Amino acid sequence: MIPYPNWLDAGDNAWQLVAATLVGLMSIPGIAILYGGLVQRKWVVNTMFMAFTGFSLVLVGWVLWEFKMGFGEPLDSHWPGILGAFVGRPGTVVGSASEQQQAWIPLVNGNDLMPSFHFPQATLAYFHFAFAAITPLLFMGSVIGRMNIRAWLLFVPIWSTLVYTVNAFLLWGGGWWAAKGALDYSGGYVIHLAAGTSGFVAAAVIGPRLARDRAHGVPSNLPMVAVGAGILWLGWNGFNGGDMYFGGHNAALAVLNTNLCTAVALLVWVFWDMFVGPQRKPTFLGGINGMIVGLVAITPAAGFVSGIGAIYIGIIASSIVWLAWNYLSKVPPFNKVDDALGVVYTHGIAGLAGGMLVGIFADPAVAVYLNKDGSTAFSTSGWLYGNLDQLWKQAGSAGTVILYDAVMTFLILKGIGLFVKLRAPDEVLESGDLAVHDEEAYPTESAVTSAPEPVAVASAPAPAAEKAKEPDST
Repeated sequence: MIPYPNWLDAGDNAWQLVAATLVGLMSIPGIAILYGGLVQRKWVVNTMFMAFTGFSLVLVGWVLWEFKMGFGEPLDSHWPGILGAFVGRPGTVVGSASEQQQAWIPLVNGNDLMPSFHFPQATLAYFHFAFAAITPLLFMGSVIGRMNIRAWLLFVPIWSTLVYTVNAFLLWGGGWWAAKGALDYSGGYVIHLAAGTSGFVAAAVIGPRLARDRAHGVPSNLPMVAVGAGILWLGWNGFNGGDMYFGGHNAALAVLNTNLCTAVALLVWVFWDMFVGPQRKPTFLGGINGMIVGLVAITPAAGFVSGIGAIYIGIIASSIVWLAWNYLSKVPPFNKVDDALGVVYTHGIAGLAGGMLVGIFADPAVAVYLNKDGSTAFSTSGWLYGNLDQLWKQAGSAGTVILYDAVMTFLILKGIGLFVKLRAPDEVLESGDLAVHDEEAYPTESAVTSAPEPVAVASAPAPAAEKAKEPDST
């Protein structure tokens, strides 16, 4: 009697499941409380609700048909050009035979492009579900504060099916850009460029928040932001540490590079704020922006660059996005679109910057896979090491993601808009959570008057500070 098949390595399987769980924690509760702290008080419940429902919707679709679309056999390999390796054939991964068999990506393992997996298909499906789930949750930040919840519940599964699976297949499932040699270690393009692009288009199609909300968008809870950001940062160890599928030397390199680039990017953003920013003051939210930029920018490069490359990526990407946040946001079309939390900058532009920078800093001395004698079996090289062609591959794959995701997001929303209003009515937007969910994150006394009356006791007069009118945070 044996506990598992000979092809399964308990260490690799355990690490992959832990990494997947870390990525899942980035979504719930990570994104839920990060975004919940950033939005106005009246939208906290709605934000958390959108995060939890989006996460659930993706999981159901992922195991029933989407996983095979991203990591299965091509839909029709006889089609010409990119169409022949564009998306996989839909199919379920649910079932004892499928879930327990050795993990397998046909166009990758079948062509001996990487070592065989040492864990079952269920582990691979769950790991990539966590990536698929966080993507719509990220661009949720673009449409917070006005999207009709019914439209959201329709949009997430349709977008995940028609857009995310294509991105994943093209770059991770052995599709057209993967075959051409484009690099995206852990989702700089598949996840973050996609989120920034789709979020920006969605914000434009749905329309802006109330003018009053845009003018007075005070965060509801900065300590809540800190907790969410911390979960995001450390959860990213699973994001980038798990994406070479083995608990080996490259995973360790990716984790270290992730944290190093993030720390550098955070500090660079703070320095820009202190010495060039409008107020010449360091801000906590600015530091969080820099942190997110560092995490996003290193994602496509984490296991392909050295620590020195990670530092350069942190410096360059944080500077690019800081300048975009402060100056590009003032010119069309960026100043015409209400991207509520600036996802197009911290994820879209940061993901694009990181993807292009891996085309420069990818280091051939960084071994991704090894031969049995310890020599390097697979590594990558960028422009700095004589491979200018890599830069063009990165640009081409980025352009594909931007164009496809923008067009499809527009069409999906227009289609949903034929049946459901995309933007909640103004009278609902005035009230927020109470109108949408009949719940509040921070209820006032008047909101809980229906609760059972407590036993009457004498109470001291309220202190003057409590009597003072609370500043309007909405």
